[in-house]
Amino acid sequence: MNQAGRPTGIRLSKLMAQRGMCSRREADRLIERGHVRVDGQTVTRLGTRIDPESIIVVTPAARAGQRALLTVLLNKPPGIVSNQPEKGYREAVSLITRTNRDSACARRAQLLPDHRTLHVAGRLDIDSSGLLVLTQDGRIARELIGPESNVEKEYAVRLNKIPSESTLTRLNGEMILDGRHLKPVTVSSTGGHTLHFVLTEGRKRQIRRMCDLVGLTIASLTRIRIGQVGLGELRRGQWRYLQKDEHF
Repeated sequence: MNQAGRPTGIRLSKLMAQRGMCSRREADRLIERGHVRVDGQTVTRLGTRIDPESIIVVTPAARAGQRALLTVLLNKPPGIVSNQPEKGYREAVSLITRTNRDSACARRAQLLPDHRTLHVAGRLDIDSSGLLVLTQDGRIARELIGPESNVEKEYAVRLNKIPSESTLTRLNGEMILDGRHLKPVTVSSTGGHTLHFVLTEGRKRQIRRMCDLVGLTIASLTRIRIGQVGLGELRRGQWRYLQKDEHF
């Protein structure tokens, strides 16, 4: 406590998440199970506050468990919801089946990830398609959608008409949604009716709303890349594992 009676230091679970060791929820689980040592001492009490400069070590057994966590990449079709159930629509996780597995992936271990432990890291709206990440690993989720994430997401957007140069200039300039400035967006033309958008944030229906502001109507929107991982040859509705040598 400080002189005002307020607790000092930072919560251990929060600091572990900030350092990218795991999510806060996973940190609490590791702490409860005695897998976390702070400056050489095992900590098992949730809510423990520590010095921000403390040395935090996770036991080898827990690190091995983290390495075993699965992440899958899905080419989500339109009409599939990412992670919020809607009456009459399937959830993306329901496509993670042996039947929908990419042929190259099918040659690997037959074990499928437990649907209950897969969480979407960066949703796509129901009308959009493309690369969707579902993971058991809180570190990956934080990397992709955490408050400090700067991972690029690239989208191919087909429009109802060919955009003018002035429209492209507006899309690449400062834009405001919900009363707040957007982070810089790179928008480029690939010719004809198609634009590529590269974002480092993901406001709700951001690209659709940006296009509305400049009088463009979207015919189709596909996410083709997240960080260094692209959609590649993954066919619509199929999924594969994230490979050990792939990093966002």
